[in-house]
Amino acid sequence: MRSTRMRTAKAAAATVFAIPLALGGVASQSHAQDASPSPSGTFGSGCSALAQKASTARDKVSEAAAAYPQLSQLVAAAVRAKLTSKLDGKPDITIFAPDNQAFQKVTTSQLTSLLADKGQLKKVLTYHVVDQKITPNDLSNGSFKTVEGGKLTTSGSGTSFKVNGKANIVCGNIKAANATIYVIDAVLQPPS
Repeated sequence: MRSTRMRTAKAAAATVFAIPLALGGVASQSHAQDASPSPSGTFGSGCSALAQKASTARDKVSEAAAAYPQLSQLVAAAVRAKLTSKLDGKPDITIFAPDNQAFQKVTTSQLTSLLADKGQLKKVLTYHVVDQKITPNDLSNGSFKTVEGGKLTTSGSGTSFKVNGKANIVCGNIKAANATIYVIDAVLQPPS
């Protein structure tokens, strides 16, 4: 009887420690995760704040992004630029998706101007899209050509990565049927 209680207690303790690790860990655990070359599942300090439906792995990228209320401004901009069907039709793409807080960092006049110019809006949005699957292993020192035609870079390790040295990946490696999504905290600007 006592050994059954010990096994139950050990199993409960293992579960308590496994859950935060599966969810990206807390600050005190992130150092231990940094030692690993890259995460294999969804990672990032912002993942727990992303409200979503249970799984987006079978959804095309526009539907998957729409499942996250925190990406509503990006989804609305993609609809305005008439990009949703184009993105849904591409296989194995990667999207560095600015969240709503990223759009709030853009001044009102800049955002109004961007939304009024569909050509420029399309250019900015397609700069966030890479026409290949990027895994967490590719992020530590990556350089990628975007659908817009420019280059973007990624750097970092463990579960802490930046895009173009500016935007933090707040939640990464989100799966959609035809895409991998990395949620970022800044709107990227294509090179002039």
